[in-house]
Amino acid sequence: MTDLLTIQGLTKAYPGVVANDDVSFAIAPGEIHALLGENGAGKSTLVKMIYGLVKPDAGAMHLHGQPFTPPEPRAARAAGVAMVFQHFSLFEALSVAENVGLGMESPPPMNQLSREIREVSHAYGLPLDPRRLVGDLSAGERQRVEIVRCLLQDPKLLIMDEPTSVLTPQEVEILFATLNKLKSEGTSILYISHKLEEIRALCDGATILRRGKVVGSCDPRQQSAAELAELMVGEALHVPDRAASEPGEVVLQVAGLTSEHVSTFGTRLQNVGFEVHAGEVLGIGGVAGNGQDELLSALSGETRGARETVRLRGDPVGHLGPNARRDRGMLSAPEERLGHAAAPDMSLTENGVLSGWQREKLTSGGFVRWGAARAFAEKIIEGFDVRTPGTHVAARALSGGNLQKFVIGREILQRPDVLVVNQPTWGVDAAAAAAIRQALLDLAAQGAAVIVISQDLDELMEVSDRFAALNAGHLSAPRPARGLTIEQIGLMLGGAHDMDVAHTEDAEQIKDMYQNPKSGEPRP
Repeated sequence: MTDLLTIQGLTKAYPGVVANDDVSFAIAPGEIHALLGENGAGKSTLVKMIYGLVKPDAGAMHLHGQPFTPPEPRAARAAGVAMVFQHFSLFEALSVAENVGLGMESPPPMNQLSREIREVSHAYGLPLDPRRLVGDLSAGERQRVEIVRCLLQDPKLLIMDEPTSVLTPQEVEILFATLNKLKSEGTSILYISHKLEEIRALCDGATILRRGKVVGSCDPRQQSAAELAELMVGEALHVPDRAASEPGEVVLQVAGLTSEHVSTFGTRLQNVGFEVHAGEVLGIGGVAGNGQDELLSALSGETRGARETVRLRGDPVGHLGPNARRDRGMLSAPEERLGHAAAPDMSLTENGVLSGWQREKLTSGGFVRWGAARAFAEKIIEGFDVRTPGTHVAARALSGGNLQKFVIGREILQRPDVLVVNQPTWGVDAAAAAAIRQALLDLAAQGAAVIVISQDLDELMEVSDRFAALNAGHLSAPRPARGLTIEQIGLMLGGAHDMDVAHTEDAEQIKDMYQNPKSGEPRP
């Protein structure tokens, strides 16, 4: 059988780094092929060359046995290559049909396009109402828009970058069913993910990159997740270890927290309440867009509320801003690394000052103590294995995993009483994710109260003592994390907050509603 896509000796270098070094592999028709590697291994550069976003320095590609050198994405799409990016490229103020039309070279009339969207989306188990505003859709539904936009182009190769990072377990099942249907019809899929159990369940073959080079290939179904991780990092992967301990006194109390959305299509928090003890990790799960940003903003002080809604060691702090809360020991790390957690064009030293100037005493008389600031940045780099030439490097020059380690390390080294983190390992490779999770567990073991807001359920189950679900701005009552099943968690994320989802006779009905929403109706 002739391979659909053949890559031979593909090389791409940038000043100071070789992103891809003599990369060769092939994808067969109807194959789901995984591309594995740590952050900075060269995956993104490689798929950008396949999709026409980057021009290779050397090497060749063949599609259907013919030379394939797309000068731009338009040419790649015309040749039958489509891509669903990790970060969606959708306009929230436009409808589903309008967004799909913008991604097409010659879109048909809107009525015809809407009809095609309905037909294709239902045929592949991804029902969409073309009339709905994208801003009103869940993260999973937005991904459906991206996929359907690709399917309308009848692709022969579909590239997917971290497609399940924003999905509930039920939505992952739906996505996998769609991908397997495409596979059965002869469509090939190049699948990038850090979730190795998903790779093992879905993919037929895998190519492993390390520092720009191909270091191996395998059938992931014949490998364990640990073995795949070791191929990626070149050494045994550290498994986070949590020390057994009893939670201490209540450090943080939240009651009646109601907050407006932080963006036009955000989600309003509604009467959120919980408490966290010293030495405890509270995991808060939720599909993207259900109030995570608003919760982080309300807890960090970026959004202020009534005095009594947030109490730190019994003292009301709900009315205080970020600096005052930080001074009292309540620290946070937001989801967006560049632009929110770190200033892209500032050096690591300067980024250390931005949040550490108070607690680390990095200023004096209104002036920065640059020696102390550099020492603080060096301490973060050394303590959290941040791979960088030095403290003078701009934040944007670091890989996602290394910048995330710097951001988390910056907060942990300030010895917080409470640390709130949103998506601590978003888009981070297995080794960096393990290091970050271990650091959070170590912080809790030292007596801090830790809140981890994440869409990664494996992560939450690994680090959490208790688990709560955020849905449409409502937070479920926290439950012990140990013993929760994936089905229970998935239903909690879908809004079944007040049910014993393990035993209720309505559980299957709710599960069916969540997996098969009717077009145009709100999610349960």
